[in-house]
Amino acid sequence: MKHWKSRLLAGALALGMAASLAACGQKTQDKGQDTTQDGEQELEKITFVLDWTPNTNHTGVYVAIANGYFEEAGLDVEVVQPPEDGAEVLVASGKAQFGVSFQDYIAPGLIGDDPLPITAVAAVIQHNTSGIISRAGEGMDTPKGLEGHKYATWDLPVEKATIAQVMKADGGDFDKVELIPSTVTDEVSALQSKSVDAIWIYYAWAGVACQVAGLDTDYFAFADIDPVFDYYTPVIIGNNTYLEEHPDQAKAFVAAMSRGYQYAMENPEKAAQILMDAAPELKSNEELVVASQKYLADKYQAEADRWGEFDAARWSAFFTWLNDNQLLEGTVDPNAGFTNDYLPQK
Repeated sequence: MKHWKSRLLAGALALGMAASLAACGQKTQDKGQDTTQDGEQELEKITFVLDWTPNTNHTGVYVAIANGYFEEAGLDVEVVQPPEDGAEVLVASGKAQFGVSFQDYIAPGLIGDDPLPITAVAAVIQHNTSGIISRAGEGMDTPKGLEGHKYATWDLPVEKATIAQVMKADGGDFDKVELIPSTVTDEVSALQSKSVDAIWIYYAWAGVACQVAGLDTDYFAFADIDPVFDYYTPVIIGNNTYLEEHPDQAKAFVAAMSRGYQYAMENPEKAAQILMDAAPELKSNEELVVASQKYLADKYQAEADRWGEFDAARWSAFFTWLNDNQLLEGTVDPNAGFTNDYLPQK
C-alpha cells in the first residue's frame, strides 16, 4: 500500500507518456458472444493491473477469481504487476482494461484538451484512511504537534500542502517541521530507530503493522481534520474505449469485483487466506494480513449504499482544492474522471 511512497509522483510524466501511447496504441476487441468448438461461451479476457504488490486493498479481485465470480460473469481476468511508470499507463494504452489508481494520482492526466482516456469506475475504500503516525506520547497526536519534529517527506507539493493545511487549522506552522527526505518502507523500524518521528501512512497496512508489532503510536487522519481530504484512494480505473465499446462486460467485471469485496467484508479471515494463497509471499506476514483484512471489513463500503460508489461532491471538492492551491500544471475539471454508471444497480 505504498501509493506516493513508491513512485514519488513521477506519474505526472508517466501520464503524459500514456496519453501519447493511448493516442497511437489503443486496442480493443469486440468479441461479442464468441464460442469454443464445444459450443461453450468463450470467456472475455480482461487484464487487471495492480498499483503495487498484492495487499488487502486488492483482496476483492483475488476473491472474485478464486470464488469463480468473474468466470460466472463470462470473464477471464489476469492480474498483473504495474510497470515502473504506473498502472495508469497500461490502462490508458489499452494494454490493460482495468487497474488500481488513486484520485489524486490521476488528476494530472485529466488536464488539457487531450485528457488521459481513463475513468474511475469504483472506489475500493469508501473513505481516505491516510494520516500521520508517530511514537505514542511525544506530542504528535495532533497536527500542531509536528512542530520541531522530524517528518519523513517525499518532498511532493500535494503532500506538503496537505500537511501545511491541517497544521494551520490546528494552529501550527509547517515551516517549523524538520523535513527528512525519506521513502520509508518499514514504518515500524523507522519509528523504533527514531530515524524519523512522523510518517504519512495508510492505516490499513502500516498502522495495523505497528499494532501487530506491539508499537504504541499516536495517529491522526487528514479526513478527520478537513473533509476536503476525504478523497478516494484507491480506486478502480477503466480504459475509456473499453468502457464505451464493452459496457456489458465492463458492468459484469465491476459487479463480480463487487461480489469479491462483499465477501471480504463478510468473511475477512477467509478472504485473507484467499489473498495469501494468491500471493504466497504474504504468508510470512499472516498476522498482519488477517488484522488488516479485519480492519478493512467495514471500511470498504462504510455507510455507502453499495460498494464502490462515488460521492460527486467529495470528488469535486478535492479536485477544486488542487486547483485553488495551484498544485497541478493546469486546471482539472472538478467533475471529471469518475462514474457510478458501471456499478451494480441499487
